[in-house]
Parts: sequence; C-alpha cells; structure tokens
Amino acid sequence: MLGEALGYLTDGSHWSGPTGIGSFLVQQLLLTVTALVVAVAVGLPVALYAGHAGRGGFLAINVSNIGRAVPVFAVLLVLSLGPIGSEQFGPYGRAGLATLIALVLFALPPIITNGYVGVRQVDRDVVEAARGMGMSGRKIFFDVELPLAMTVVLSGVRIALVQVWATATIAALVAGPGLGRIITAGFANHRTYQVVAGAFLVGLGALLLEGLAVLAERSLDPMRRVRRRTA
Repeated sequence: MLGEALGYLTDGSHWSGPTGIGSFLVQQLLLTVTALVVAVAVGLPVALYAGHAGRGGFLAINVSNIGRAVPVFAVLLVLSLGPIGSEQFGPYGRAGLATLIALVLFALPPIITNGYVGVRQVDRDVVEAARGMGMSGRKIFFDVELPLAMTVVLSGVRIALVQVWATATIAALVAGPGLGRIITAGFANHRTYQVVAGAFLVGLGALLLEGLAVLAERSLDPMRRVRRRTA
C-alpha cells in the first residue's frame, strides 16, 4: 500500500495538468494564505483593541467560541449551495469563494482569542508604571503591551494557519479546490493508495507549515531578541 502511494506521488504524470497534484497543491496554498491574511486583517485589530481597552472582551471571546462550535463543512455546504454558489473563482478553483469564506470564519477564533488574551495578560503593574512615566495610551500599547503579548498573539496565528491548511481539504466534498480532490477521487475509484497519498501530502504540508510558523514566531518575537541581547 505504501509502495503504491509512493509510486503515485513520484509519477510525474500525476503532477501536471489542471487536475494534477501540482494544481491542487497551489490551490490549497492559495486558500490557506488568503484565508489567514483576511482573518488576521479582520480579527486581530479588533482583538488587540479589545484587549488594550479592556472592553468588548466578553463579546469577542464568545463570538470566537461560537465560531468553533459551528461545523466548517456545514458552513461550506450552505455557502456553496446558497447565494455564493460553487462557480469557478479565479485561481482558487471551483467553489473557491465559498471555501475562502468558510476558512476565514474558521481561522478567526484562535486569532481573536489569543490576541485578546495576550494583551490582557500583560502585567497591569507594568502598564501602570508606563502610564506613570507619562506614556500615552497609544505608546503604551505599541511599546509595552504588544511586545509582551507578541508570543501569545503569534501562537494564535500559527494555530490558525495549520488548522486552515488541514481543513481546506474538505472543500473537495463540494467539488471545491485543494488536495482533498486527490482523496475524494481515490475513494470514488476505490484506489486506497491514492487516498493515502493525498492524506500524506496534507499531513506533510501541515508539519512543514508548523515548522515554518515556529521559526517565524521566534524571529518576530521582540522579547526573544531582547533576552538574546541581554544573555
């Protein structure tokens, strides 16, 4: 079984063409990156502001918890069969827009939760000391709260990245884009080795993205750089 899966993956003919592994891989990457960027742009400013101001936290956390409770496939199915439809959406493939919206909604909870919690868990004594030194609210946020919260904030983005990559696979259940098409084709044609090959690609991609996100997290964390200088 594993030998057949490896043979499928190493066969160049399976990587070319509009229905090849290469095309599905590009679609999955585009879906993941776009959904993450949109979720960060929409959710993170709201979460950081709520954490800084100390208002709206209850609403932000509960909205994100509702997002966790709603099945992504149900949202995707409603969107693809409803007004959004399952038409071709540029390089994202068929049902690309419906898939993107569902993935953005799925990515928001960890980003919002970690963004809010990261700022709120900053030691209030440190914040009060900065305020006592005459710092404005804006300066306190950018020079004190955000650097101290960065580890938690980036952790939420990393979690969202890996979750979105893995979840994008289900788009194939509504004839959508991504590596899930390999798995569903394997099931439809009773080719277990193809299912294994598709699952392997998704798992390997998740591990690679996790590793890259950890490296980015370490390089972007300002407190880590400060500790390195003072060590």
